[in-house]
Amino acid sequence: MRKLFIALAFAGFAMSMNAQETVPVQQYSVATNSFWSNWFVQAGVDWSAWYSNEEHGLGLSHSPFKKFRSNPGASVAIGKWFTPGLGLRTKLQGIWGKAVTDDNNAGNGMKYWTLNEQVMLNMSNLLFGYNPNRVWNVIPFAGGGFSRNCSANKYAMQLSVGLQSSWRLSDKTSIYVEGGWNRMEEDFDGYTTNPAFYSKEQSKRGWGSKDNHLYAEVGLTFKLGKAKWNKVPDVDAINAMRQSEADAMRAQLDDANAENARLQKLLSEKANTPAPVKPFVTTPVSVFFNINSSEIASQKDLVNVKALAQYAKDNGCKINVTGYADSATGAAEINQKLSEKRAATVADELVKMGVDRANINTVGKGGNNDLSPVSFNRRVIVQVAE
Repeated sequence: MRKLFIALAFAGFAMSMNAQETVPVQQYSVATNSFWSNWFVQAGVDWSAWYSNEEHGLGLSHSPFKKFRSNPGASVAIGKWFTPGLGLRTKLQGIWGKAVTDDNNAGNGMKYWTLNEQVMLNMSNLLFGYNPNRVWNVIPFAGGGFSRNCSANKYAMQLSVGLQSSWRLSDKTSIYVEGGWNRMEEDFDGYTTNPAFYSKEQSKRGWGSKDNHLYAEVGLTFKLGKAKWNKVPDVDAINAMRQSEADAMRAQLDDANAENARLQKLLSEKANTPAPVKPFVTTPVSVFFNINSSEIASQKDLVNVKALAQYAKDNGCKINVTGYADSATGAAEINQKLSEKRAATVADELVKMGVDRANINTVGKGGNNDLSPVSFNRRVIVQVAE
């Protein structure tokens, strides 16, 4: 049993060096989750070594694998990570212990339990940033609590410290190897100091003045509820998106102002200096559109189209409908499809006006830059066929 724990510990730390180097970096800043997120439970088995203050001066072997000072045990724990780097754990550990007063294994066994509240620091997240796909995490911990020797009916306060190394098996499960030290009161094991070898002054110095419990443990961690952390909103990206939306609205406003200026100019020219007009049958009518849209920008444009449609119906003429897009925006393939959709939209309006679909010829000419401003190129030309 103890050889198995040694092998697991050495294998774990060897694997950890490779695991940390091969995990792709996906670290990012995180926001605090709700209280019910990032809880976990742990269950493990351990191999313990006991060092009592009573053994001072007896010349006993200090090997943690001697039968007179070692025993197996088990543990369970529940905890929560409040940030990716800081957590708390309540750990219950125990079953079989040893009171080391000599090297005779018979009769020095005891049953016990310890309850510790421990602060845990995930150094992998603290040093390298949070990464939800990291395989290996190194977690030192420290805390305190109390213990009970059930065999001797003794309670004792204690301090604890240790190091845990865990490996991710899935989003909800990981395996861990842990080594720790519980430092207890000197009479926890049910015995007092041997006065022949251990003076009161000596008892104030060194770890030998207390009962000590060293252990190596292996177990599984199960994450409860939401086990990952939310990303902090990217303020720069949000601001950039809002700026892009504002720029788009400003561009639409500029197009509307340009169109308004064009119409005012046309009205002024017609009122003040009327120019010779071509025969109605050959005069083209324009219908304008907004950027990246196949919906008619202004229904006013259909007034002249309706007059042309009536002429075509009265005289049995065909009508040519030609769609355009502005080449200043969009790829050529997109502009071609957009010009065809615009022509189809105007053709549908002609059908609503009573023109036979068979007498309407539609074609899309794609993007062009014949007119200025750019918005004038987003149009459909309707003309009676000669």
